[in-house]
Amino acid sequence: MVARPRSGHRSCHGGTAIPAHHPRTHVPSTAEAGAWADVLVHHQLLHAAVLAPTGQWLVQHRPESPVRLLDGATAMVDLAAEIQHRIRTTRNRTR
Repeated sequence: MVARPRSGHRSCHGGTAIPAHHPRTHVPSTAEAGAWADVLVHHQLLHAAVLAPTGQWLVQHRPESPVRLLDGATAMVDLAAEIQHRIRTTRNRTR
């Protein structure tokens, strides 16, 4: 049986559906980045995410891990996308 691509997905050579990559159509706002930061912390995918007065984000994955400095809202949204991708690919491997 071959998996059929869902809407928004394209098929690769093996017949497995993979997400189509869409270029960013807008620059994320600080509010959007803040919403993603809240979701990631709430679901314990990040230990902490704090907006600095400079517009940069201070993020920490676990209490004992070093603090990372992200350069603005785009970097925060990109981190959220990276975490989502990691979760989805890990989940698909275990099915």
